[in-house]
Amino acid sequence: MWNKAITQLNILWEQDAFYTRTIVGYGYHRWVNIERAVKPFSRYALDLSVLSFVFVVGAYIFFPTIANADPLQEQMHYNEQTVELIVASMQNDSLPYGTLPEAEDAVAPRRTYTIPLTAYTSEVGQTDDSPCITASGLDVCERDIENVVAANFLPIGTRVRIPELFGDQVFYVEDRMNARYYYKMDVWMRELSDAKSFGLQYATVEVF
Repeated sequence: MWNKAITQLNILWEQDAFYTRTIVGYGYHRWVNIERAVKPFSRYALDLSVLSFVFVVGAYIFFPTIANADPLQEQMHYNEQTVELIVASMQNDSLPYGTLPEAEDAVAPRRTYTIPLTAYTSEVGQTDDSPCITASGLDVCERDIENVVAANFLPIGTRVRIPELFGDQVFYVEDRMNARYYYKMDVWMRELSDAKSFGLQYATVEVF
């Protein structure tokens, strides 16, 4: 079976059926000509690559505007609102830390927890070797505002209220407690005497 098929293919090739032989021959000769034309340049391939690299780097160094030009962007026409947004973003980048929107206090708490509460101060014996720095990186000694709490069961930055003990005052979760404490909260205070007077109390914490 295969011998018969090969014999038929040889006959078609010899007879140049469907111009197969002509097309293959033409393609082969064109390839040989191209290979001969390119062969002299192959000796300088490395030199040409280095020269191209130097040219590109030089263009970025000496002509950065042209090298980084975006033709499509240059053809775009911005309306007044788009220009204002671009200018505002550029001005925002020039600020020390930029600006972020501030969330408003919720009208009603999302969750409530009735848990034990204690108090602590910025002393090495009650915290660690950097007593003024909370887990979030806040320096409570420098800030000197008693609205920071430590809790392990709430995300850093969560706002809470303890109406039974502090009325409408808002506290922020900025610190963590020992890993063995979970549903418990520590209130930061300036004075050790105030923290001792606070002792251990149970109260309802409103989470916003």
